[in-house]
Amino acid sequence: MRSFLFIPGDSPKKLDKGMGSGADALLLDLEDSISPQNKAQARATTLAFLKEAMPVKARPRIYVRINGLATGLTDDDLDAVVSGRPDGIMFPKAEGGAAVIHCDAKITAREAVHGLPEGALDIIAIATETAQAMFLAGTYVDASKRLKGLTWGAEDLSVELGAEANRDRDGHFLAPYQLARSLCLAGAAAAQVQAIDTVTIDFRNEAGLRRECEEARRDGFTGKMAIHPAQVAIINEVFTPTAEAVKRAEAVIAAFADNPGTGTVGIGGVMYDRPHLERARQLLARAKAISG
Repeated sequence: MRSFLFIPGDSPKKLDKGMGSGADALLLDLEDSISPQNKAQARATTLAFLKEAMPVKARPRIYVRINGLATGLTDDDLDAVVSGRPDGIMFPKAEGGAAVIHCDAKITAREAVHGLPEGALDIIAIATETAQAMFLAGTYVDASKRLKGLTWGAEDLSVELGAEANRDRDGHFLAPYQLARSLCLAGAAAAQVQAIDTVTIDFRNEAGLRRECEEARRDGFTGKMAIHPAQVAIINEVFTPTAEAVKRAEAVIAAFADNPGTGTVGIGGVMYDRPHLERARQLLARAKAISG
């Protein structure tokens, strides 16, 4: 999945539009975009949407972002939406593998209640929204078979740190948030799950969004979250391997296949070794998944 579009769970109009947004995944939000007095309404609206949308064959994957464990709202959220059979849960303010195990157990209980097979719902965890979470980014390894992705956030973290800003005047993340980004990327790699970049809140700044997407792809992220449908096309474009990149990857794989047992190969005056071979395989796997 390349693009993950947030949609407030209390807006039937926005939820319906999300189905045609082109996003690979929809993130139906019960957390930050929903005021406390509207939580119950958002759960009901989200469940109604899930029952209508999940049976549709040609649809994006659909996740629900619940409220974090510390809020006391997690159980109510899961009680309301698991029966709608979403593809998964986005787990905010996750604090390491132990928290994912806790969330997994809660989901497992609801799956049993609603007659779903155990493991039917995936988890994508937001791994850097609290100070404590920063120290636990490497603990997601083998935490849960449900865990399919890690992402990171700067807004809640900046509040917890007491920061005045999380970006400089040019829109670049400041040092604490660069660290959070790097920890998420390393944590995802260690856990062998997808690394997903955070949102670009200035949704009218197409150049800034493209820059962030290209930098994220360069560093190893394979997707990015969006807060507005207008961001989806750029995210999908940047995180789709180009024909040139596919051709180059195929050439690397072919060169190693023609020279079995070798540790390095030369192509056009450039030396490639085994890490380049693995990178080429990963790129082709992503391209194949995107093309269906």
